[in-house]
Amino acid sequence: MIKNKKGSFLIDVINANGVINANKELENSDQSNNLSNLSINNLPKSKKISKKSQATILIILAIVIVAGILIYFVFRGALFFTGPPKDLEPVYNYYLNCIEQETQTAVAILSQQGGYIESEFSPGTVFMPFSSHLNFLGIGIPYWYYISGNGLIKDQAPSKEKIEQELGNFLKNNLKCDFSEFRESGFEIELGKEINVETKIRKDKIDVQVFQDLAISSEKSSWTGKKHLKETSSNLGKFYEIAKKIYDDFKETAFLENYTVDVLRLYAPVDGVDITCSPRIWNIEEVRENLTSALEANIPQIKIKGSYYNLKNPEHKYFVHKIPALEVDANVNFLFSREWPSKLEVWPSENQFLIAQPVGTQEGLGILGFCYVPYHFVYDLAYPVLIQLSYDSEIFQFPVVVFINKNVPRQPIEASVLPNAVPELCQNKLTEIKVSTFNTNLEPVEASIKFKCFDTTCDIGETKLFGESNEAILTENFPQCGNGFIIASSEGYETKKQIFSTISSGSSEIFLDKEYSLDIEIKGAEKINNAIITFTKDKNIKTIAYPEQKTISLTQGQYEIKVYAYSDAKITLEGSSQQKCVKVASSGVLGVLGFTEEKCFTFEIPAQTIESGISGGGTQFYYLSESELQKSLQNKKLVIEIANFDSPDKIENLQTNYNKIETSGLKISFE
Repeated sequence: MIKNKKGSFLIDVINANGVINANKELENSDQSNNLSNLSINNLPKSKKISKKSQATILIILAIVIVAGILIYFVFRGALFFTGPPKDLEPVYNYYLNCIEQETQTAVAILSQQGGYIESEFSPGTVFMPFSSHLNFLGIGIPYWYYISGNGLIKDQAPSKEKIEQELGNFLKNNLKCDFSEFRESGFEIELGKEINVETKIRKDKIDVQVFQDLAISSEKSSWTGKKHLKETSSNLGKFYEIAKKIYDDFKETAFLENYTVDVLRLYAPVDGVDITCSPRIWNIEEVRENLTSALEANIPQIKIKGSYYNLKNPEHKYFVHKIPALEVDANVNFLFSREWPSKLEVWPSENQFLIAQPVGTQEGLGILGFCYVPYHFVYDLAYPVLIQLSYDSEIFQFPVVVFINKNVPRQPIEASVLPNAVPELCQNKLTEIKVSTFNTNLEPVEASIKFKCFDTTCDIGETKLFGESNEAILTENFPQCGNGFIIASSEGYETKKQIFSTISSGSSEIFLDKEYSLDIEIKGAEKINNAIITFTKDKNIKTIAYPEQKTISLTQGQYEIKVYAYSDAKITLEGSSQQKCVKVASSGVLGVLGFTEEKCFTFEIPAQTIESGISGGGTQFYYLSESELQKSLQNKKLVIEIANFDSPDKIENLQTNYNKIETSGLKISFE
């Protein structure tokens, strides 16, 4: 009730519909004096608030209060997280920093390897030289798009969920924090063995949730926690978003293939006409060299429309590719190297030459008075391009294979791929198989089990220790397949594949070889700059680039060890020449009458300069026993003494040095 300037009062009056009308003025003092006697019960029946309405309001209010209380208690743990007491904070902060460091390590691996930490390797073939991974500076990066050795298109770009899963698995297997310094300072720390990790990749950060029991105590206080949250700054999410849009556009528009067709027509003979009476002849190796040089010069010029570059010349707009709804602010680079595998086939060809014969020299056509040489060659060209995204000190990269098929870009394929779709084979697990895993000392080893049938791999489960049994066992249903492979993998052991048919029930025992990290040292080389060392065992090859890489993980077994050692050189390779003879129309009247004569042409292969050449190396078969490998635990190195070769000064000597790699031995020892 409010008193107005006239001394009257304003009240709320209920209208006939039960709705309160505000500010109804009582105009005389009598009415004012009777306010104390005014009540809802004195109003007409039609103007009263029903008791039912009052009860409804009270019920709604009660529900809101109860819901608020429930929400408070359900979420109080998340919203009001109670950290450890102040004196225990250094220990807990160390644990969170440990999570962050391992996250950064995992992100670095994921970024270098196209979103993968673990991936299966498939080799290429002579028909199509691309394996499932591009070797870039010793790092195997899984292709997002490539053509397999049997000519099948492979699309293996990971989904964001797959990357999060890889990140979580890495942290689960590698999160091992050393609390020894804190224990020495008097803290008691208990860390649970069971650990689960959930990750969420956002645009500029990664949220990591670690579920692991942690108990910290000191003389003053104690604290326990089960769920630990750590946010790590990272551009992985931003990179993946840009990379995925570039990749989808690559598949939809084939823009890299379109640039390649332009390079092909500018730097190689494709089709055309020359006015001449002599044959046109091209050396395929020269064509290959021209194309390789042109690709090395042009591919890095390609840009995705954005704000990370400045065009010096208007003509360079040709290299800017626009992707709808994408304005890139990170650096995007396209790389190609002649050292990477590639494919070039040209039709028609003859003994490594492309030959186009003149028209007008044939019998009866000399009367035309001129000659011309039409030519048309068909190319299959395939090569890798590494797409790198960088921002500040962070980088993300993934490779694709660019394919020109019969002079035209490959047909665009659908951009959408079902992420993490479960293959039909893996959905039909019908045969029960028991798998046991051991090490070579017959001790049980817990391992992850997969089953591979043709090109399909299914996750089955993990072998687990049960009670006091001396076995790590998995009993599970497998897809039915004849001569498939059971694949067992465990941290610290070499992954083992065992052929197994799952048509009927059975059991399999798999023995895993323990891996040892060996330090490598090369001796005997006088002026070695770098070397490529390969260890081949059972068709599995491990390679390191020395001296950038000086450690390698090996298991016991028979190895072929091969070393290619390089040093600086200014090697001038002498040019060579080859003579080609063809029949042409005779000169003068005889040519008009259809007579021919033989003319010979000399083809010169120009001299080349090589700045690095093989100066040493060799090959040796060597059995690494487990007792020798255990010497690595005593800080002993695997020392490889190589043979020295003369520096090549011509092409024959260069080939000789390559041959010496196969015939020269190596001295292997542990020091």
